[in-house]
Amino acid sequence: MSEDEGRVKVYYNSACPVCRAGIEGQKDKSTACEIEWADVHADNQAVEEIGEALEYVRERLHLVDEQGVKRMGVDAFIVLWRHSPKERWKAHLLSLPLIHGLAQLGYKAFARLLYLWNRSKRHW
Repeated sequence: MSEDEGRVKVYYNSACPVCRAGIEGQKDKSTACEIEWADVHADNQAVEEIGEALEYVRERLHLVDEQGVKRMGVDAFIVLWRHSPKERWKAHLLSLPLIHGLAQLGYKAFARLLYLWNRSKRHW
């Protein structure tokens, strides 16, 4: 078993106050696996680990799951919630086909608007 098996790594942008608050809240929840948190604002080079552009990771939550699969947006949240005992219901609900599609559309629109707002406020 490699050192990273069973571990989830989350890539987030602490320069966004909404994102930072969400991640801080998530860090306080109990989890069923080890979660490593990579703040791409504090360490811009962290995005090289997942082969994405910094601006794209600033816009959307990214995660590498316990099998080494990169997930982003709603799918990243589903993985996080699946490992949080009190939030598994969210993972199940958002995994349902119609709800998953709608959640993806909503997340992408919200993430884009939030990204543009952060840029206009010069958070980075």
